[in-house]
Amino acid sequence: MSASDAGRDTIDPEVVTRLTRELGPRVTSDVRALEETRADASGHLSPGPPVAIVAAESVADVQAALRVATATRTPVVTRGAGTGAAGAAIAGPGEIVLSTTRMDRILDVRPDDLLAVVEPGILNGDLNAVLAEQDLWWAPDPASRDISTVGGNIATGAGGLLCAKYGTVRDAVLGMDVVLADGRMMRLGRRSVKGVTGLDLTSLLIGSEGALAVIVSATLKLRRRPPGSPHTVLATFATVREAAAGAAAVVVSGVQPAIMELMDAASLGAVHALLGLPAPTAGAAQLTIQTDGAAAGAEAAAIDSILRALGAETTLSDDAAEGERLLTIRRSAHAAMTALGDTLLEDVAVPRSSLPAMFDEIGRIEREYGLTIPTIAHAGDGNLHPSFVFTGPEVPDEVWAAAGDLFTSALRLGGTLTGEHGVGLLKRRWLADELGEDQWELQRQIKQVFDPLGILNPGKVFGA
Repeated sequence: MSASDAGRDTIDPEVVTRLTRELGPRVTSDVRALEETRADASGHLSPGPPVAIVAAESVADVQAALRVATATRTPVVTRGAGTGAAGAAIAGPGEIVLSTTRMDRILDVRPDDLLAVVEPGILNGDLNAVLAEQDLWWAPDPASRDISTVGGNIATGAGGLLCAKYGTVRDAVLGMDVVLADGRMMRLGRRSVKGVTGLDLTSLLIGSEGALAVIVSATLKLRRRPPGSPHTVLATFATVREAAAGAAAVVVSGVQPAIMELMDAASLGAVHALLGLPAPTAGAAQLTIQTDGAAAGAEAAAIDSILRALGAETTLSDDAAEGERLLTIRRSAHAAMTALGDTLLEDVAVPRSSLPAMFDEIGRIEREYGLTIPTIAHAGDGNLHPSFVFTGPEVPDEVWAAAGDLFTSALRLGGTLTGEHGVGLLKRRWLADELGEDQWELQRQIKQVFDPLGILNPGKVFGA
């Protein structure tokens, strides 16, 4: 019987004692701290608090904690800033929380090789503030960049606003050091840009949600900051379907914006209310598009022309501060949803040409289930974030039913259950529907190879 099956009922009463003997003051059982680890940004809450938190400060701390966990068959949940939206870092009874937030150093920066080596606890925004001093930049740009850690970005396969042009975290990691469940450290990947020796375990670990190993450092692929100032196009359409069609037209044109974000009427209205802005036109949807680099002006002008021809009302700006102000509206979407009530923030992706059809499906689901589903989208890569707003500690059955319909619709259109948030607790019941039984079982077997006792983040991703 694995730890995931039995850990909560057979917890070794000496676990905290053994952890404290190995790690001293880095172990805490403070009630308030334990309670905080029961939830993340998904809004879900575990049945009860874990037994202890290990605030690791070094690779040796991580190894020691995992050796104790292996010896006592105690489940371990690796946790960064707790900003995940899929319930992957939620800890419960009988579990150890392995926190990496204190491991936040930049270990090396090589401008000549365009790489940096960092510990997992550094915040995405803090890293880029330091890199900017050398005109460097790590491109992944999740909306939570100021509060989410690089380790969490990697563990969830995070994306963000800039994915369409610069790719996701998967495109920006050269290698990593990880600690296996039994405490062994393993170095994956390389510092060279090219390298095809052996299987690509680095890519396997990206998006693995703490189920295979614990990331203790990462070698990141950097970029030079784009020259010049960005140009921003704000386009308002009468309906969300027209806005989605406008985004698809930009993609087909061959012009490559750095950012192309879509907000439907409900999400746009919620953000305007949160920020104290004038109410938008009823039913209107909005595209916020930004170009960068040497051709930013010409590309923005071409996009503006495309969208005007499709009936949009547009504003074109070459002022960087104004562009950031407009993007603040989009970046405030999650806070606006939270202000409406308890929120199940979902994350599906479809082929970019299917965006209009996916918004049609969301409209159908709203009508059939009697719900309003505010939706934002990274329109440049087909990633949508519908929000189900409800009241109460538990997600209502009708919301889960509507979410299931949403997932099925995305899969039917050739899409996926998650573009960047991961599976965690929220989507594990639908994982086999996307992967198929053979691939689902193969991935479970890979999990067992890395973690034969089943102690790493049990119940998440592949849980029942």
